[in-house]
Amino acid sequence: MEKFSDLIKSRRSMRKFTEEELTQEEVVALLKAALMAPSSKRSNCWQFVVVDDKETLEKLAHCKESGSAFLSGAALAIVVLADPLASDVWIEDAAIASIMIQLQAEDLGLGSCWIQVRERYAADGMPSGEYVHGVLDIPLQLQVVSIIAIGHKGMERKPFNEDHLQWEKVHINKYGGK
Repeated sequence: MEKFSDLIKSRRSMRKFTEEELTQEEVVALLKAALMAPSSKRSNCWQFVVVDDKETLEKLAHCKESGSAFLSGAALAIVVLADPLASDVWIEDAAIASIMIQLQAEDLGLGSCWIQVRERYAADGMPSGEYVHGVLDIPLQLQVVSIIAIGHKGMERKPFNEDHLQWEKVHINKYGGK
């Protein structure tokens, strides 16, 4: 991508991946983007669990009642965690790191999709975060915000159509713009 505007138009959620594995260089680039994510007061309250084991990806694909099954077909998952004791804005910091991973994936020509974990539930009613904690043996003080599924794109998606921008949601100087 030559311009950031092209990158953000091209980044679309990808839920279908090829069988091709990621290279070590691609994984390192994704993790560098995560580790360079801004955080409040540079608290760096986020942490990341990288999952490429197919059996574990299959287990994680059941973390939600719906909206996570496609994870079993991804080459890689990056589980984004944060420590609420390290920052009062841990949710925001982890969310920023999550989108940094997705933008880096797109820049590498990879597909990605955000799986919301915080405040979601597995099919049996267990909180999704608790389910992920159990699968990955995550320390209790860390909270799971998201899982970013990543892989080589298994389908084509058109860039975002700017004709669909909701300009009515932009207000100048005060709400309502009058």
